[in-house]
Amino acid sequence: MDIIRYATLKAHPWRNGGGVTREVASGYSPGAEASTTPAGTAQDPDWDWRVSIAEVSKAGAFSAFPGMDRVLTVLEGELLLLSVDGVEHPLEKYRPFRFSGDADSAGALPTGDIRDLNVITRRGVFKGYTSIIELSKKRAHPVFAGQLGILLQGQATVGAGTAGSEPGTAPAVGTAAATAPAAVAEPVTLDRYDAVVGSDTASPEILGRGFLAVVSIDRMDGEP
Repeated sequence: MDIIRYATLKAHPWRNGGGVTREVASGYSPGAEASTTPAGTAQDPDWDWRVSIAEVSKAGAFSAFPGMDRVLTVLEGELLLLSVDGVEHPLEKYRPFRFSGDADSAGALPTGDIRDLNVITRRGVFKGYTSIIELSKKRAHPVFAGQLGILLQGQATVGAGTAGSEPGTAPAVGTAAATAPAAVAEPVTLDRYDAVVGSDTASPEILGRGFLAVVSIDRMDGEP
């Protein structure tokens, strides 16, 4: 059972000074065609999917990610006004929004600073999904392979399940993240924004009160 502790993640300032990003996890498909984007840019070819949490303190343009799709979810703050190719979308807390990384996008902060969850996937290779669920103390929520469970609010513990899921329910995603999660064996307490790495063998199970983001990264095998 693996946990990625939010407190250990390094903050990377944006080039425009509008915020910072902490990468939770990333990976790639070894069989995917190499990107032509130069290394070290915002569209780093070293990953085909990335999950990150950003703190946004200033209105301004978002980085473009050509050939990728994005799912953005506001975690803290009341409202983000996201402009995508000239169309404004008011994004409220815990409401995931999907848009193209090719789009000309920018954000405004009418009610102050926000924190958001970003899921970015290379189009045609992976597809990302974000679901917000309410936790229960009586019924554990499993996290399967190809998923991350991120505690957004409240109190929760995670323990290893007693059995795996049915075969083929969720494929593994690429390679492990550059950020090495800490391995644990016994049920432990999660802090806010800690991420549980899913597995189909003794799938981690989360119990508690509050809200959990379940991020799924699905491989697009057989699709153009």
